[in-house]
Amino acid sequence: MKSLPMNRKTRKVTALSLLAGGALALYLAVTPGTSPQAGPVVEMYQDPNCGCCGAWADHLEAEGFTVERHKTREMRDIKLEQGLTPELASCHTAMVDGYVIEGHVPAADIHRLLAERPDVAGLAVPGMPHGSPGMETGRYDDYQVLGWHRDDRTPEIFSEYTH
Repeated sequence: MKSLPMNRKTRKVTALSLLAGGALALYLAVTPGTSPQAGPVVEMYQDPNCGCCGAWADHLEAEGFTVERHKTREMRDIKLEQGLTPELASCHTAMVDGYVIEGHVPAADIHRLLAERPDVAGLAVPGMPHGSPGMETGRYDDYQVLGWHRDDRTPEIFSEYTH
């Protein structure tokens, strides 16, 4: 097959096309993916009638997590299976990378948990404090995020939010 000679304009367009293609390939190679599995996967269990749970999941997704939502009427059983006491309970229970997340824990605290990997079973925000992620009602309650152990009934303060 005989190649045709390229004129100056054709060579310039070809070179620019190759350069643009190479730049795109480099960008895709170093840019985090936008696949649904890009962030840590959070398995969230919630009562089918709870609206704030979905708002909390939206908060996590906006902060880079992938949330798999499971609606169930067996929340009490899930909490018991995960070792949660009534004092730690909230409306939804989630699991991420071996940790249990109970209630309206801010995404920043979950990111910190996964980065620091403390020796706790998980984090909990007991109850449903106003102003916590998913509970944006216009009112702001002070609340604590608690780190807890399965074999110890005394949780530790992981972080505090005061308004």
